[in-house]
Amino acid sequence: MRAGREDVADVIVVGAGPAGASTAHWCASAGLDVLLLEKAAFPRDKVCGDGLTPRAVAELARMGVGTQAEDGWIRNRGLRVVAGGRSWELPWPDLASYPGYGMARARMTLDQRLAQHAQASGAKLLERTKVTGPLLDERSGRVVGVTAQPLDARGRADGAATTFRAPVVVAADGVSSRFATALDITRRDDRPLGTAVRTYFRTEGTPRHEDPWMESHLELWDGAPGASTLLPGYGWIFALGDGTANVGLGAVSSTPARQSAAGNDYRAILDTWVRNSPAEWGFTAENQTGPVRGAALPMGFNRSPLYSRGAVLVGDSAGMVSPFNGEGIAYALQAGRVAADAIAQARTRATDDSRERTLGTYADRMRADLGGYYTLGRWFVRLIEHPQVMRAAVRYGLPRPVVMRFVLKLLSDSYEPRGGDWVDRVIAGLTRVVPAA
Repeated sequence: MRAGREDVADVIVVGAGPAGASTAHWCASAGLDVLLLEKAAFPRDKVCGDGLTPRAVAELARMGVGTQAEDGWIRNRGLRVVAGGRSWELPWPDLASYPGYGMARARMTLDQRLAQHAQASGAKLLERTKVTGPLLDERSGRVVGVTAQPLDARGRADGAATTFRAPVVVAADGVSSRFATALDITRRDDRPLGTAVRTYFRTEGTPRHEDPWMESHLELWDGAPGASTLLPGYGWIFALGDGTANVGLGAVSSTPARQSAAGNDYRAILDTWVRNSPAEWGFTAENQTGPVRGAALPMGFNRSPLYSRGAVLVGDSAGMVSPFNGEGIAYALQAGRVAADAIAQARTRATDDSRERTLGTYADRMRADLGGYYTLGRWFVRLIEHPQVMRAAVRYGLPRPVVMRFVLKLLSDSYEPRGGDWVDRVIAGLTRVVPAA
């Protein structure tokens, strides 16, 4: 990219999901040479609920990503909560910091759109390029690039392996993050871990077509509600505006060990739930448009440090999923923005020591903003692991508008961090007084 230099870029980004695309966009916008490496070819799928909270929509607006309906985006008004045989429609709060609406878009096209946006900003995207490990400086052990293998359309090696060098590498390679693991940055076993499974159904001619509410079922029954067996987890139905809906369920445990001990077959649970759903919803085998797929949800900064020896961790590779609601896209986009700012600032520093200190501010800023919130999320997960607590919350808390207003802002992370009403001030105060995650 720059003649006369051994480095091929100022920064290499490993993985072109939301976190990687955001990092690449912001780095390129700051005038840096960016190489964005993606092992698959777009369009490609990722397991997700496909819902975007107002916090995520705000990040898209900062990036300058167009979200018009004619380009495949659908807005939603808020969250419809279903539990105890009743439902409540809770509009997203209209705040100065975040818009009063959320959005939905399938990851099959969302990730491609964000990668294209990064390209338009100046990043160079190489698809079907699998990063096989970090390249380390022999004397310092610092990351100075990556080794990579070109792949063919079937994901097999296609040609000779190659090396790309850069002074900073960003790991945006997802929950497994082989790049971070190769640097001995391992996952923590004291952080919540979620599981999500989902599929898609055609919705034309059903009440689910273009539903303006993201629907969350806090209770899953294997038959008529209240007259059958309660299943573990919570379900969702998100209309995508393209004639389909994302239908799935999730579950969370306070530690990976507790999740393993539960031993639930969530694919079978999802199948049971949709088979017993109302016939007018159309959740039948004939209307199903894709397989049931599942993924782990790494929560609450479950991998650290976020920066080490020239390597920056963003998104799922750092466990930036909310323990409250399984949301990860908003934090992935935010992490890319904050990481890019630290990387761009570090490029202006005159000494190695000052560059390292500046790169380290990324981790400080992310923990300052999200650490307290994630700590509250860990405590929340420990509470709802007890069925009696969840039943009491559904029975006595949900019917109270003040409680629901508080819960919506807390669980969706849509509150004013400074100022706002009394609910905003209480939540913001709690995140500041608890220990950061």
